[in-house]
Amino acid sequence: MSGIWLGADSFSSYEAGIEKEWLVGNGLGGYASSTVIGAASRTYHGLLVAAPKGASGRFLLLSSLDEELSCGEEVFSLAVHKYPGTVHPEGFSYLDKFSLTPFPVWVYRAGDLTVKKKVFMVYGKNTTVVLYEIKCGREEARLRIYPLVNARSFHATTRSGDLDFFQEIETNGLRLESSNGFVFRIKSNLEYHPEPRWYYNFEYGAELKRGLAFQEDNFNPGFFEIGVKKGTSRFFVASSMEDISSLSLEDAEELYTRAVYRQNLLAYNSMLSEPFALKLLRATDPFIVKHPATGEKSVIAGYPWFSDWGRDAMIALPGLTLVPRRFEDARSILANFSRNCRRGLIPNSFPALGGAPVYNTVDASLWFIQALGRYFAYTKDLVFLSDVWNTLEDIIRHYSQGTDFGIGMDSDFLIRQGPQLTWMDAKVDSRAVTPRAGKACEINALWYNALKITSELGELLDMDTANYESLAEGAASNFEALFWNSEYNCLFDIVSTDITDEAGNPLKDSAIRPNQILAVALPYTMLTPYKEKAIVDRVEQDLLTPFGLRTLSRDHPHYTGHYRGNPKARDLAYHNGTVWPWLLGAYVKAYRKVHNNSKESLEDMRSLLLGFDKQLEEAGVGSISEVFDGDYPYVPGGCPAQAWSVAEILRAYVEDVLGTKP
Repeated sequence: MSGIWLGADSFSSYEAGIEKEWLVGNGLGGYASSTVIGAASRTYHGLLVAAPKGASGRFLLLSSLDEELSCGEEVFSLAVHKYPGTVHPEGFSYLDKFSLTPFPVWVYRAGDLTVKKKVFMVYGKNTTVVLYEIKCGREEARLRIYPLVNARSFHATTRSGDLDFFQEIETNGLRLESSNGFVFRIKSNLEYHPEPRWYYNFEYGAELKRGLAFQEDNFNPGFFEIGVKKGTSRFFVASSMEDISSLSLEDAEELYTRAVYRQNLLAYNSMLSEPFALKLLRATDPFIVKHPATGEKSVIAGYPWFSDWGRDAMIALPGLTLVPRRFEDARSILANFSRNCRRGLIPNSFPALGGAPVYNTVDASLWFIQALGRYFAYTKDLVFLSDVWNTLEDIIRHYSQGTDFGIGMDSDFLIRQGPQLTWMDAKVDSRAVTPRAGKACEINALWYNALKITSELGELLDMDTANYESLAEGAASNFEALFWNSEYNCLFDIVSTDITDEAGNPLKDSAIRPNQILAVALPYTMLTPYKEKAIVDRVEQDLLTPFGLRTLSRDHPHYTGHYRGNPKARDLAYHNGTVWPWLLGAYVKAYRKVHNNSKESLEDMRSLLLGFDKQLEEAGVGSISEVFDGDYPYVPGGCPAQAWSVAEILRAYVEDVLGTKP
């Protein structure tokens, strides 16, 4: 599988090093993550962030392993921590290389010592393993490893007075129990020495910039130590919520071999061979997780802080599971959300990886039908289609007759909804940043598309589909007249159902936003080729950037070109100019469509998508960020690894550029 390699020039300073982050997942929603220099810059960074079964959320257990090598009087500390006013130690000064092939690998050079470190997680377990290969040019050196632990929600911070830890010494390791009820183990082939103490006042710069709590303390129960003889020596440290008391070095290395084999098997099964596609393929894996409540698969919307969201899961499903040919996972994800459909609504989210579903979304159900249509296109799975057919009927019936949150069909066959139900749902206090109650252009594009897909799939099951065709015809007959903005040659973003102008007509929002691109990109659309081309031209002129589409044109008075600052500042910018990569998937499909799939359009879109190849070495290394600034130089922000960002870039590249389709 294609990898990513970074040299010392990429992390020559602390400031440069903390701008790049890595992440590996375990298929449960747990993960290990930090910056490439090993300095935690977020509360979310840690070597073992677990998603324990039955617990509400994810919890930081192992913050870091601080390695220290000594040769005579020389001491080399490989750790990096930020404290008030200082960085200590500065282990990045010894870091020579970092790679992702497919798991993170560090190479440190210190005096006559070379340290190669690998980090991976055991798939399906809350277990992180760190492997060390040390080449020593002297007769003997000493290696010490200090584990820093915690036991808190990954959203929070801890002070020393908040927690107590009780340790039980085991063979070359320890069992830790926190006063708030977490039990986990740390095991090594180094000798363990208990020496409990707290480390104080760690600072997390990313949280400081985000206006959140940014200081905390971590507990050090003791240290692992061993002599390192001349030549090559191998060691490991593992941390787990499982019983790993009998784990040996050979076991740890075998687990690594299996983890690499699994990644290679995913690549082989995908039938992808192009290097850029393979890099993106690796990035898809952490997002697909086993849902703790249902046992079915789900999708983490973004790392490190999101849980599983219905809208994100459905949009990302083709790129995460269909393009990689993970059809069983796709079926499981669809079954999970289908089983939780209520009154025609697919859950907006399952809070904290197992909380009660929340249904405040108008588009997740329509994206579910789109995802199911794509699943069938790839698999021709009539049995599963029959199993979930009742969900499709339920969605169409409740949308046409009316359901929760003011969602329902008006006499013009178009869908209206209440506030904060579309993907542009940011709020500041109780005020909607982008008020979109009424009839939204993309919701009605999705509605028509869903009706046509349901009709198409229903015919395959010998169902009566006349009603779906009738509803689709009604929607199509009114969509253009309601939404076409002849002044700007594109679509109005939202048509209010409650507010009228002086003439008594519904108020129409003429802000240039990217939602309209779906009216061109979806499989079934309602506009003439001329008007579809006009929309793509408008989006290209006003919204296109190298990393996605702006959420608002730059000439609008509410446009905000930078996504940064405290939560209020970020929420104000979130959908008012901030760039979203996932929208590029729809743009690529629409662009190729209106240019008649010409060779020139193919090369234009290939060049656009390959712009992310270099970006894979920035921010979330090996992944794609949630958002980017709307203004040059388009600084990445939000989650450093976002499911629909990765999924839609991969899907667009494979389907619309490489031409590999079902």
